[in-house]
Amino acid sequence: MLANLIGSIVAFCTRRALVVLTLFTLLTAGSLYLTAQRLGVTTDTDEMFASSLPWKKRNAELSQLFPQNDDLMVAIIKADMPEQGRATARELARILKADHKNFRTVRLPDDSPFLQNHGLLYLDKPVLGSLLDSIVAAQPFLGTLSADPSSRGIFTALGLLGEGLSAGEDIPASFDPELRGFATALQDAAGNHPRDLSWQNLLAGPLGDMAGRYQFVMTQPHQDFGSLQPGGEASAAMRKAIDSLPFVKSGNAIAMITGPVQLSDEEFSTVAHGMGFGLLTSLVLVAAWLVLAVRSMRVIVPILITLVIGLLLTTGFAAIAVGKLNLISVAFAVLFVGIAVDFAIQFSVRFRGQRQVSGAAMTPADALAETGRETGHQILVAALATAAGFLAFVPTNFVGVAQLGLIAGIGMIIAFLCTMTLLPALLHLFRARLSRGMPGFTRLAPADHFLRRYRKPVLAFFGILAVTGLALIPRLSFDADPLHTKNPDTEGMRAIHLLEQDPRASPYDGEVVVPNLKIAAERARQFEALPSVSSVMWLGMFVPENQTEKLAMIQDTASILLPTLVGQEVQPAPDANALRASAASAASKLGAVLDKTAPDSPLRSIQHSLAELAKAPDAQILAANTALTRFLPEQLAQLVDVLQPTPVTIESIPQDIARDYVAPDGRALLKILPKGRMSDSKVLYHFLNDMLTVDKNTAGTALEVVESAHTMVHAFSTAAISALVMIAIILFVALRRLLDMVLVLAPLLLSALLTVILIVTVPETLNFANIIALPLLLGVGVSFNIYFVMNWRAGIKSPLTSPTARAVLFSALTTGTAFGSLAASEHPGTASMGRLLLMSLACTLLATLTFIPALLPKRKIDAE
Repeated sequence: MLANLIGSIVAFCTRRALVVLTLFTLLTAGSLYLTAQRLGVTTDTDEMFASSLPWKKRNAELSQLFPQNDDLMVAIIKADMPEQGRATARELARILKADHKNFRTVRLPDDSPFLQNHGLLYLDKPVLGSLLDSIVAAQPFLGTLSADPSSRGIFTALGLLGEGLSAGEDIPASFDPELRGFATALQDAAGNHPRDLSWQNLLAGPLGDMAGRYQFVMTQPHQDFGSLQPGGEASAAMRKAIDSLPFVKSGNAIAMITGPVQLSDEEFSTVAHGMGFGLLTSLVLVAAWLVLAVRSMRVIVPILITLVIGLLLTTGFAAIAVGKLNLISVAFAVLFVGIAVDFAIQFSVRFRGQRQVSGAAMTPADALAETGRETGHQILVAALATAAGFLAFVPTNFVGVAQLGLIAGIGMIIAFLCTMTLLPALLHLFRARLSRGMPGFTRLAPADHFLRRYRKPVLAFFGILAVTGLALIPRLSFDADPLHTKNPDTEGMRAIHLLEQDPRASPYDGEVVVPNLKIAAERARQFEALPSVSSVMWLGMFVPENQTEKLAMIQDTASILLPTLVGQEVQPAPDANALRASAASAASKLGAVLDKTAPDSPLRSIQHSLAELAKAPDAQILAANTALTRFLPEQLAQLVDVLQPTPVTIESIPQDIARDYVAPDGRALLKILPKGRMSDSKVLYHFLNDMLTVDKNTAGTALEVVESAHTMVHAFSTAAISALVMIAIILFVALRRLLDMVLVLAPLLLSALLTVILIVTVPETLNFANIIALPLLLGVGVSFNIYFVMNWRAGIKSPLTSPTARAVLFSALTTGTAFGSLAASEHPGTASMGRLLLMSLACTLLATLTFIPALLPKRKIDAE
């Protein structure tokens, strides 16, 4: 009855072809309007999972308590020396703060006057003592520089070293690193290649290392969510500002843009390019395969029109149902083309073969109606089974795939309706003709005979493969890290990989919110005791340990140094002649005592360079003066500041620092930083498990990655079981025999196990982007298997020589072409989806064309 009903619908659409075409034209126009008005795209991976999940709630709470850490675009600056990096960061921040159009907030988290003033208090006592001794020993040198912060002062101070050696005094061994620094700088200057001298490295030593190797400019940009790249304008403005910075222009500093906003924009750009290229490529290549499949432009054009209209109608449904596509559901277009074309090919190939089957007198209109009666219920079962494979994801917490499942699942129903209504109308309007020859593969008759004759060995072989696949299931690896599915060559990702090498700037961390600072102190001690934890950042870390002793040590040094550094009359800037004279004097004093220095002493190189500079032309000596003293006044001022710290208490910590660790309601935040390379899943899991032993409410990026994996695996397992149950019900209702249902499901399970073998062998890692391929395999496999089994029920003796085999093969080729276009994407997640779809499709085709013919009961075939 269902077959006759579908045949009647096809006959009606054939007779009323213009009406059907007009109706679909109106529906398509409405779909285009809805798409333009309502359909958007989001690249926010936070929206990939249901907000009701416990770990999502914890991260959402963090966002509410500390909103300054959300929607960030960050400039990471790496310079040849710390002063250049700091100057670059400050200038960039100044430019961006003035750009109110593109940026809401701009801050320099490491450039705090409070931290600079109290920097010495954060050093361990032995390190502090050594640094203070070194500074005191340099008092005469510093006094000279304070009175004359120019190269003349530097040359004079170096000359004093020669006088000391002449008087029998020894140069402290602690001076050796500084002297080698001067030797290198003076050698460059004497060679007319002056380079800036880092006074922070010379004078501050370990104090300068505390800030890390990078400078950060953290911004919250204004985003245009009506744009495909919401942060695009802000990113362009930041890049323009970066390119204008002096040290960036000179090559002394580089700056890269990263952060969630930048990464999302880059990812969507990569995905959109890949999907657009993939859709266009798949349509072109699908058309090429259709030429071989149906060999008539009068059939090919209707199929392509049906595909495009079905795709547009599905897009209109997406606009109504979801409103915003995500990084996974955006793939629905390529998937639709790859799968829906199967229905059109099945219908068209069977239509083209009607003359051969039913006699030469059949007209095209009658052939269309007969094709509807023969194939309509088969295609309906295939469409329902494929839709079930997609829709099984809808109830899961994996929102990214649930959304794709809803769109693609309904898309399969739309594809079936278009195939049974629009396609026959178009075939009639284009006056499609029946084929003059047999549309099947007559040359495969020996293969049919072989599979029937050697049925048991073939089944045994596939049985061994199935057992192997079962054994390899535990070896499947799953990677839920969203960073691993992004293009590693984008600017944002290069910056992230750079940061991963520094635990203090790692993109992976743990975060815990506790009721107050007292509990925070206890938790911090517990976390710091964990072997996988590098350090814990919380407000209490800004209160130095052993302050009384350290303050006394610093005050003793200050009492010696500050009179030398403060209040002196500064000499006027020297001209070129004064600089040359000073260089000549210092060279003479050092030259007189070279015999008292070791052969490898940096003083020998310094003396030679000074002698060369004493003969340098004005431009060279002035350029050397600029390079050698560019950062000297700032460093001397910082030295004065750092020698005058005050006791630090929780209450005295500035609000701009405290707000990053204490919420307005008093709750305190701890950030736990890891040891090791967190991109290694084993290291990441160990780090998270350690943290959870201290506090079960741990949140942060480490938890997000691990819990994402658990959510995805659970979603996949639930969806796979649900899909199998729904497909089994559909098959039982359609076939009404348990044996026939098993004949469809057995090759389906086999193809899944064959896919497991390929995944482990290649190898291919499962991730949140490609996991959709496995449940999708169920739907695609059923759509192939059902045709063979239902033909077998109808008495077809040689399945490989039938028109169905031709249709299945070319359906697989067109579907594989669409999936292959995904595999060529520059986006690793999309490419992995394409690769896995190709592998599963190949296994499905193998099972359909070899396993099913051997599996079908021999007695029924022979009975024909």
